Amino acid sequence: MSGVAVQINWRDIEPVQGKPEWSKLDELFAAAESSKKWVHVAIFPGFFSPEWALEGAKTDLFEIPYGPGHDTVAKLPMPWDRVYLNRWFAFVRQVGDRYGKSPVFRIIAAAGPTSVSEETTLPSSPQAKQKLLQDGYTLDKYLGAWEETFHVYAQAFPNQCVSLATGKRNIAVVERAIRVFGRRLAIQMNDLHAGSAKGAAPDTTEFIRSYSGQIITGLEMRGASQDLIPSKTMGAEGDPPLALRRSIDKGMALNKAGRHVNYLEIYMADVLPPAMQPVLRYAASLFQH
Repeated sequence: MSGVAVQINWRDIEPVQGKPEWSKLDELFAAAESSKKWVHVAIFPGFFSPEWALEGAKTDLFEIPYGPGHDTVAKLPMPWDRVYLNRWFAFVRQVGDRYGKSPVFRIIAAAGPTSVSEETTLPSSPQAKQKLLQDGYTLDKYLGAWEETFHVYAQAFPNQCVSLATGKRNIAVVERAIRVFGRRLAIQMNDLHAGSAKGAAPDTTEFIRSYSGQIITGLEMRGASQDLIPSKTMGAEGDPPLALRRSIDKGMALNKAGRHVNYLEIYMADVLPPAMQPVLRYAASLFQH
């Protein structure tokens, strides 16, 4: 393993405005430095913003469509809302001030006009789309929010690459990110698996792979392979090592230019078991080639 990707909610770092609690990230950076591993940080606003950040901002209630809190109803700030974005950007700058000079800090995930995670997704059921329109959504507002987000990240993290978790249907966002970051941009897809799953996102591995050799590219596993249902989704029911290996093989396929992605993100539950170590060594060997 070359590095660690950490996912953490904004509300868990700054529950009180102006008083961020950095201890978890401090420990992570210290451990990464002592282990000579690099760090990819993904902080989730959107549904997981602190309550104070939503005061005076335009919000509405939506079901969380996937991930933590799936199917529960929560308050979502509108991605373009000025009050919300200003507070988020102020926090982003604090992260840059605190960790931006760390030698192990390699990548920061762009977020802000988001909902569930750092991914460029919004609630997408027919009812949710109608509600967003009623709340004032327009494509220009959405793209404008992302454009501003990229410029804030470019200034706050001059020493880091910036990742964007996205797919082909958000190519307009990708194009804006490329213009701002150039070869500092890393695009990734967070749903790599060799099996099938009800409600899974359209397979965008080919879209991400098409950029390999031009900018940084990466793929994150859909989940861990340890449990019965995830192992079936990942490609081999009841056989976690085989499920992970099949997913790795799919993710490491070459594009038309003969290039593969620059990194794979594998869940910690698949990194620790002894039975997984041969699979991890196999994955590392593919990058050596």
